[in-house]
Amino acid sequence: MELSEIERLISQISMGDREAFSRLYDATSGKLFSVCLRVLKQRDVAEDAMQDAYVKIWKNAGRYNVTSYSPMSWLIAIARNSAIDRLRKQKPTQDIDDYIHHFAATGPTPEQSAVASSEVKRIMGCLDELETDRRDAIKGAYLDGETYKDLSARFNIPLNTMRTWLRRGLANLRECMSR
Repeated sequence: MELSEIERLISQISMGDREAFSRLYDATSGKLFSVCLRVLKQRDVAEDAMQDAYVKIWKNAGRYNVTSYSPMSWLIAIARNSAIDRLRKQKPTQDIDDYIHHFAATGPTPEQSAVASSEVKRIMGCLDELETDRRDAIKGAYLDGETYKDLSARFNIPLNTMRTWLRRGLANLRECMSR
């Protein structure tokens, strides 16, 4: 289905057109389900997240702005965020010590455990070299599964600034780990 057709369907959905919603679902459900499944890894939970995504699409179709995102990007973002919301509900938040214990204890042999523990210490040392807010943003995004939008709200900065923080922070970590 052409992107312009998807945009037209979204526009019709914003006016309450159920037939347009059904056609949009038929055209996009496979892709959105794969996004949810990739995040959640469990079919039944991914199906629930996809249902949540389509409810949000129905309710927020009027907010879609033709000039800002492609229609598929907009739909995929909604599905991904719904899946992440489900993922957060599944896992209790963990302290960084839990992550260290997990990574250090996952090796099946003592040697692998020692290597894993050493790597975790290196990563933690590199994280400690970052500014506190950058470090907390990276932990939030990559260890706790927070969305960029949630992080930008938490740190009270624009979304694109958060993306820059994360990109530069990861580059700094990569550089530190290569030393």
